[in-house]
Amino acid sequence: MGIDNTSGGRPLGASPEEGTMVAPAATIPTSPTDTHPARIVVMCREGMMAGLLGAGTIAVWFLFLDGLLGRPFFTPSILGTALFRGIEALVSPERQAISVAMVLLFTLMHGLIFCLLGLIAAWLVQFVERSPSFGFGIVLLVTVFMYGFIVFCMVFAEPVLRTVTWPAVLIGNLLATAAMVGYFWRCHPGLTMEP
Repeated sequence: MGIDNTSGGRPLGASPEEGTMVAPAATIPTSPTDTHPARIVVMCREGMMAGLLGAGTIAVWFLFLDGLLGRPFFTPSILGTALFRGIEALVSPERQAISVAMVLLFTLMHGLIFCLLGLIAAWLVQFVERSPSFGFGIVLLVTVFMYGFIVFCMVFAEPVLRTVTWPAVLIGNLLATAAMVGYFWRCHPGLTMEP
């Protein structure tokens, strides 16, 4: 053990209190190819939480809208029927009975998809932390993805959008995006993006 001349003759690593040793602070690597287990765990936790927050936000939004119309859980029932039984099963979506099984299946699938989106978003946030110049490109990617989803729904799920209007879907997606962005911003208050 060497002696540090700038520390009053204490051994290197010794704290000012006599006889105690201080371990150097552990740092988590931040290279672009970082696979440090602690960083991966944090990224997964943040992604799952953001995904669940986004899915929950949309679920509450549609529960609110369905409640205003006097038919709670109608939207997840219709979407579950379209997803698991096919659009052909929606002969008359306005008169379709609410199916608890379809509500539960759709909610589970919706939550899983949002968790996956949250994991992707968490990875992108960590990427932007290391390379801030990619931030606005990622914002553009999210915007294009959101509107692409709306167009996809308008083309391939037209019977569903007669019942669940595209403005309601757009507002729900914007609310979910805002909730997820707010969560990531809270987790990464120093995050900056450069043009």
